[in-house]
Amino acid sequence: MRPDSIRTLPNRVIPALGLLALALVWLLDFGTIQPNRIVSGTGHGLLSAVGWAGAVGVTGSLSACVVLSVLPMRQRYGMLLGLVGLSLAMLPLLLDVFATRHLPEGSPYARSSIGPGFWCLLFLLSLMMIEILGRLRADRWLQFLLLAVIVGSWLVLFRSDGLESLSLVREYNARPDAFAQALRAHLALAFGAVGIGAGLAFVLALKMIRSPAWQRPILGAVSFLQTIPSLAVFGLLIAPLSALSSAFPLLQSLGIRGIGWTPALLALIAYSLLPMVRNTFVAITDVPEHLVDAGRGMGMTERQLFFQVKLPLALPVMIEGVRITTIQAIGLTAVAALIGAGGFGSFIFQGLGQAAMDLVLLGALPTIALALLADALLTMLAASLRPTPATA
Repeated sequence: MRPDSIRTLPNRVIPALGLLALALVWLLDFGTIQPNRIVSGTGHGLLSAVGWAGAVGVTGSLSACVVLSVLPMRQRYGMLLGLVGLSLAMLPLLLDVFATRHLPEGSPYARSSIGPGFWCLLFLLSLMMIEILGRLRADRWLQFLLLAVIVGSWLVLFRSDGLESLSLVREYNARPDAFAQALRAHLALAFGAVGIGAGLAFVLALKMIRSPAWQRPILGAVSFLQTIPSLAVFGLLIAPLSALSSAFPLLQSLGIRGIGWTPALLALIAYSLLPMVRNTFVAITDVPEHLVDAGRGMGMTERQLFFQVKLPLALPVMIEGVRITTIQAIGLTAVAALIGAGGFGSFIFQGLGQAAMDLVLLGALPTIALALLADALLTMLAASLRPTPATA
């Protein structure tokens, strides 16, 4: 079947997502007005939240997506890309309308909060965007540019006066310095662990390649570390590190203690080893033998073969291991806040303790955003390093 005829076939995913989004955005609360930070407040449906104009706009855009996706048109995915992208970029305007319509005057502690209807709409529109980009087979740079435009529009709209009453914005405005510090701590722990783990994984993989007798012990050890629950690893490291810091005061001056960043970093390094060791070992050993023989026939030394043939061909698979590890490390760093390591997990656990769900979101949403950004960037890097069939 020709590619042009495939593009004209009806799409079943987008209509299902669009109809589900229509149902949920009308059935669930779009937003909530809270009299203060703790009280749950009063929920408002789509029509009550944004009025007839906003409700018709949301319903019309979702209905247009459903209709366009089933029409036999070659350019429908380009039209859908523009429509869904515009809808995602303009979603904060609905929150602005909601806050303007319902926030009571003379109530300085009142705030608006995002409801499940809005989150479902955002999630399903994002899934529709992923489906459209997949059908268009869009270049990674186009996807990254589109994401940057949508995120940029959100940042601009969230700085407007109408959204200052949003509970999530108020939680951020109450602690901008703490947020910046949490961001630095989260990035330092996650990417520091991945960087150190990548170096150790490369050394261990080379040891396995040069000494096959070490393959089973090394893989067994890193697999065992992966099976231990994260909280158990954090707890197991507290006692020995506390003893070391008590025995050697120099370690205390360096910030190495039983709690804090030290056990978190060691645990994250331990969890990062298995994916990167396995991917590095498999990538290097699976280089086609005829390419290695061709290099030897050209007079290349073993060192030249490794750095000029094996390593360049293995890099995409090795980066895939780094991608998996980075996403895992970003998530586990949030859990490390339980032992005083800092990061966005501190907001999550503070919010749970205070029953303030928007404070939980202040820690959870940046963690998700960091994971998605790392996934996109490392996927683009691996794709750019992957050799074409002509060069391989």
